[in-house]
Amino acid sequence: MANIRQVADKAGVSVATVSRVLNGHNTVSNKTKQKVEEAIAQLNYEPSSLGRNLRNSESRLLLVLIPEIANPFYFEIIKGIETTALNHNYNILLCETNSDPEREDIYFDLVRSKMADGIISMDPAVNMETLIALAEAHAIIQCSEYDIDSGIPYVTIDSEKAAYMAVEHLINIGHRKIGLINSNKDFLYARQREKGYQKALEDHGIEVNPAYIRYTHKLGFEYGQQAMRDILKLDDRPTAVFGVSDLLAIGALREIHTNGLSVPDDIAVVGFDRIDFSNMTHPTLTTIAQPMCEMGTIAAQMLLKKIRGEAVTSTVLQHELVVRESTKPK
Repeated sequence: MANIRQVADKAGVSVATVSRVLNGHNTVSNKTKQKVEEAIAQLNYEPSSLGRNLRNSESRLLLVLIPEIANPFYFEIIKGIETTALNHNYNILLCETNSDPEREDIYFDLVRSKMADGIISMDPAVNMETLIALAEAHAIIQCSEYDIDSGIPYVTIDSEKAAYMAVEHLINIGHRKIGLINSNKDFLYARQREKGYQKALEDHGIEVNPAYIRYTHKLGFEYGQQAMRDILKLDDRPTAVFGVSDLLAIGALREIHTNGLSVPDDIAVVGFDRIDFSNMTHPTLTTIAQPMCEMGTIAAQMLLKKIRGEAVTSTVLQHELVVRESTKPK
């Protein structure tokens, strides 16, 4: 394989001139540029992207922090991030943190050492103190999960309004005893969605029943099953349940069926996210749709702007209620 010295010799110019041509500098005459380009074509020379990146103090690598790769919620977001990154000659590294500070520090060190150019964080349990400190000198964007007081730009939806919409739908079709399967209230989205649930009930004159609310440690099918199992033990059980994620709601669906009950005739169920699996359940799941691919695309665009030193503002995207078979008028 030819090297840059051989290209320079063939074109009759210096190595520095070849480098300027490769980097698009306009200080080289058209005649000289043509000679260099002809030499490159004749020698089939391919410049080293690693060497160019090192000279420019960039890695062309973006880190994407997620708590669990197995959660299908992240698939479409990652697709949006990756497509945008590739279109701008960047690659992404998917970083599963397991919400472990030690693992997070490993990924943060890649940015500190300039082995990565920036971070998109989707981990609700990320160490915000460290992330804020890192953002003072490096490009950081929050996606879906965020801390509004951090000063770090984010792209998300309004989870409180979305939860309100989901619960109001259940009220509008005749339900007044509505349960909530929520995640860990340490997470902002869990607090926001519970607030939306409570506000919808209160605005329609329905008292919040603490017995109808269950919390899980994680988002997962089995956690939704367990929460629904507890709810079904109640003497006066709810006629509808809102799960703050589709995974929890799908677990609830399974547990309802396991107990010989029917959805939506005995208990209606609404989820949140519109993951692909939500349209494969029986019955299909009514859910709040997040524009996940768009969210990933915008997060990547925001991060690239930050890397270029451009101003970035936070973005709140629209959500949508997708009504399917798991809810129907009473």
